[in-house]
Amino acid sequence: MKYSFLLTISLMAMVSLGFSQEKKAGPVLENYGEVWTVENPDFKTDTSAEFKLVFDIMESPESHTEINKKIETAARFLNMHAQSGVPVSQLKAALVLHGTAAKDIIHNEAYQARFGTVNPNYDLVKELLNAGVEVILCGQSSKSRNYPKEDLIPGSKIALSAMTALIQLQNQGYRLIKF
Repeated sequence: MKYSFLLTISLMAMVSLGFSQEKKAGPVLENYGEVWTVENPDFKTDTSAEFKLVFDIMESPESHTEINKKIETAARFLNMHAQSGVPVSQLKAALVLHGTAAKDIIHNEAYQARFGTVNPNYDLVKELLNAGVEVILCGQSSKSRNYPKEDLIPGSKIALSAMTALIQLQNQGYRLIKF
């Protein structure tokens, strides 16, 4: 009896400790990219290294009102490493969008005209651009899906192709993250 009581109390304490931790955003993007704190990881993060990533994003949610979590991964990348002590100056990220993800970087007016609602990714993409993230649209997707430069969120770029942008960024030392 005494043993089961102590076991129950111990389990309740462990469960409450596990649920007490919350994900948090910031310091790079305050409104996006919530991450968990990982205390004392066995595989240590080299906070003196430069982290250069290019995210290859070709898919988007079917819903026109749902944020593209694959884009938000860039916010998580920036926040988690900054929270873990990597200086923001050592964090470089780029997004290369193509396929159905092309729609996720058009401005609200163009999105509204096509889909009848504002772009749920607009504020996220603006914050990423403000944080220094390069946002690059495949020129082939731009043409085939009829998303001209003037429809893009200001600051976004168009490349000849996603393949071209991915090769050039990898030649500059960016590591490919495929979504």
